[in-house]
Amino acid sequence: MTARIERVVTEGVVDIDGVEHKVENNTWIVGDDDEVIVIDPARDAEKIMEQVGDREVLAVICTAGLPDHVGAAIEVASRDEAIVALHPKDKPLWRETWSETWPDIDMEDDGIFGVADVQLDVMETPGVTPGGVSLYCEALEAVFTGKTLQADGPGKLGGEYPGLADQLTAIGGRLFTLPGATRVLAVHGDEVTIGDLEPHFDDWVSGSLTREDKPEGPLTDASGIAGIKIEPSDD
Repeated sequence: MTARIERVVTEGVVDIDGVEHKVENNTWIVGDDDEVIVIDPARDAEKIMEQVGDREVLAVICTAGLPDHVGAAIEVASRDEAIVALHPKDKPLWRETWSETWPDIDMEDDGIFGVADVQLDVMETPGVTPGGVSLYCEALEAVFTGKTLQADGPGKLGGEYPGLADQLTAIGGRLFTLPGATRVLAVHGDEVTIGDLEPHFDDWVSGSLTREDKPEGPLTDASGIAGIKIEPSDD
């Protein structure tokens, strides 16, 4: 069977100073009619597994160790005893959600995962978290970027850029070397292409991201509310 990409959108509500904010996450499923890999399973394992159906889950891959990337990882992996993969630098963040367990596999740059008739290539793209990764699937012309790069530009953590220099280096040096038609499939928001975003890179480097006022309105992620802090000791 030919591999395809499916999206599951999960929702939740967080309370900030008495104000409720709706949070949405994209979980991506790559595979065919027989087997799949699940990328960034967020809070609703039941909804994700409804989409998976009776297909075998080979692996659960988390592009970061934050709650909205790993929140349903153990539950999604458990049915088929699938492996859970995470970059080792994000293990301290993983423990904020799963205090009594560890991922099965430490991902590294240039690692490869296979499913159906395609492969996912691991690209280290730190910045939002020390161990952030993206997954490039050449055959499907798509890259799963987590929070590193989203439709509105570089992703944030709790409204801030924890490691913007590293993030921009990863975007320019890794993601923007991919073909322009490559679909950018992030953990939040709609899809876009590399070609849509690349023209904005010089503006980002020149400081436009930090000069802008912080936008008001609903949060795009709940990581800041979860009390996650990126400290030097997490490296």
